[in-house]
Amino acid sequence: MAKPAALYTTRLGNAYVGSSEDLLTNGLKRSLTGKVQLIFTSPPFALNRKKKYGNLQGRDYIKWLAEYALLFRDLLSPNGSVVLELGNAWDAGQPTMSTLSIEALLAFKKAGHFVLCQEFVSFNPARLPGPAQWVNVERCRVKDAFTRVWWLSTTPNPKADNRRILTQYSDAMRKLLRKGTYNPGVRPSEHRVGETSFLTEHPGAIPPNVLIPPVDTLVDLLPNANTANSGDPYYGYCRDNGVEPHPARMPGGLAEFFIRFLTDQGDLVVDPFAGSNTTGAVAESLNRKWLAIEINPEYLEPSRCRFPNVTR
Repeated sequence: MAKPAALYTTRLGNAYVGSSEDLLTNGLKRSLTGKVQLIFTSPPFALNRKKKYGNLQGRDYIKWLAEYALLFRDLLSPNGSVVLELGNAWDAGQPTMSTLSIEALLAFKKAGHFVLCQEFVSFNPARLPGPAQWVNVERCRVKDAFTRVWWLSTTPNPKADNRRILTQYSDAMRKLLRKGTYNPGVRPSEHRVGETSFLTEHPGAIPPNVLIPPVDTLVDLLPNANTANSGDPYYGYCRDNGVEPHPARMPGGLAEFFIRFLTDQGDLVVDPFAGSNTTGAVAESLNRKWLAIEINPEYLEPSRCRFPNVTR
């Protein structure tokens, strides 16, 4: 199959309209096999109701996501990674949480023979209270305000360097460093802490796996919250041109965290469910090559405004 034409191209990447399964199985597979350092994406969530951006439901969703596992595995470099953001789902008509997202993740992991490197939690304080019936009306639940982000690989030791995502030291840690002494001894966890165990000053602190916006890092990541910000060129373009923006845009800070953490400049980042192509825009800003696929041209076409150097 001939390589398909991109919707638009930049200095470092290409954006394609179409089914990611079809494009990655046929037209793009030969050029990508074994060359992708990071597949970073947020596939349609395993919701028990239909959304505008398209999503399968129930057991169909689990089967659908698992079918991508071997395909993704073939694309990865020997030390590459897959990062999936999967949201929570609730059982239809009940104030109970569905396990669909976790079941889908486990099915994907098993089908692709992946190892789970680490789980992350991305907290979004701007999320509206929901599910509305149980949170706002009956008041028997609290609002669901986070998504899980799963980092997988074909190897226990993929490329990764947390020195690229260091955070600012807390005021308490800075005070401790100035003081120069620490409370030593055995902790309830049975860890033995020495007087100088944590007194070496590094360029920054190692971040936790709970990502809370704003991501106050040494590299000035964007916040995780996904709100209709007039400063977002994609949102501004949609507003000015009467185009409906993608309803579930990827937070830029989330993409930047993992692209910095798991890739080097010049590496290739792929997002097979690109939506408004936040991943591609962040990858380009960090001098990474990128490839984006989105099935809905109405979402992908306006995303060209994220790139000042679109060539077509």
